[in-house]
Order: sequence, then C-alpha cells, then structure tokens
Amino acid sequence: MTPTPESVKQLLESSDFGDRLRAINQIRDLDPAIAFELLQIAAADSNVRVRYAALSQFTSLGRQDLPTALAILRTALLSDPEPDAQAAAADAIGALQLTEAFDDLQKVYEESQEWLVQFSIIAALGELGEMRAFDLLQTALQSQNELIATAAIGSLGELGDPRALPLLLPYLDADNWQVRHRLVQALAHFDEPEAEAALQKLSQDTAAIVADNAKHYLAL
Repeated sequence: MTPTPESVKQLLESSDFGDRLRAINQIRDLDPAIAFELLQIAAADSNVRVRYAALSQFTSLGRQDLPTALAILRTALLSDPEPDAQAAAADAIGALQLTEAFDDLQKVYEESQEWLVQFSIIAALGELGEMRAFDLLQTALQSQNELIATAAIGSLGELGDPRALPLLLPYLDADNWQVRHRLVQALAHFDEPEAEAALQKLSQDTAAIVADNAKHYLAL
C-alpha cells in the first residue's frame, strides 16, 4: 500500500516504536514539504532510534525550511541526552551548511566526552565550509583518537585553506594506509605545487587504493 500523510502520521503516533521507525522510512515516499512537517514530529520522539533516524533525514529534507531545520538540529546537538542523536544532528548541520551553528559545534566538541560526537562534528566541519573551523580542525588533528584525527585531515582538505598544507604533508609517511588514503582526498582540493608533488609521491604508494586514487586526481 502506498503511504499517505495520514497513514504515516498514524504510525508516528503509535505506541510501538517499531511502527514509528517504519513511518520514518515511509516519509521518503511523501511530498518533501509534507515529509518535512512529519519529520519534525519524529525528531522529538521519546525513543533515540526514532530520533536518530529522523535527524539523519534532515540532510535531504532540511532545505524545505532551513530556519526550522537549524532550530531543531541545534536543540538536538546541544540538548539530546544520546550521543547518536547528537552525532546525527552534527552530520545534518554540516550537510545543510548551516554555518550559523558553528559556535554550537565548537562548544559541543570541546565539552563532549563522547568520541562519536566529536568525530561527527569534525567530519561535518569540512562540509560546513566555515573558515573559522580551521583552528578547531588543527586541534582535532592532534587527537589521540585516530578516527577523529583522520576526519580532521579530510575536513581540512574540504575547507581548502592553504594554511592546512604544512599540517597535512607530514601524513605522507603515515603507517596507516587509511590515513594516507584520506590524505589523497584532502590534497585533491588544493592547487598548490606542494600538493601536486605530494600526490605524485602517493601515486607510487604501496597500498593500491591509495596509489590509484592519487593517479585519478592527478589525471583530472
């Protein structure tokens, strides 16, 4: 049966959280404007899995009403008791490029003890495109958590600030091929000669996926 706004709303009001999760999946089949209205209900659900699923969909539906999306995502980032929901809010803020929330992202990164939240914020900052993020990304690059540090490499690349190159180039010799792979993706955002030279070196990397990606970007 094809979902309707009425049937989806009925599922969202069910006492069974499985029904409410199904409703979020069915929201994708509705008109985006109507879907966004219903998504706002799910974003305030009592169950974290439902809230997480709803907040994750803001990346595609939030542009229906950016001020409303910003308000909801800010609240989730700052106040939700569950790290998964906070992380989903950070992801959506980055995807929607809601630069007004930069100070909130920085505050939560500095105060949170949850690596997943910190990781999601650092990964989101590249998409956010806010140049004020440079200092925070530079700090994250020194994180003891390699996943966070690797996310910082990628986001520094997406930010495209040439000041990042001296911070990134030392990772040419990183032991972990996944770090070198992320470095290739980061360097591809720069036109500076030292970035091209680094990609030339990485095109000879012992890890085939690293070498192949470097060759791909050099050929563009």
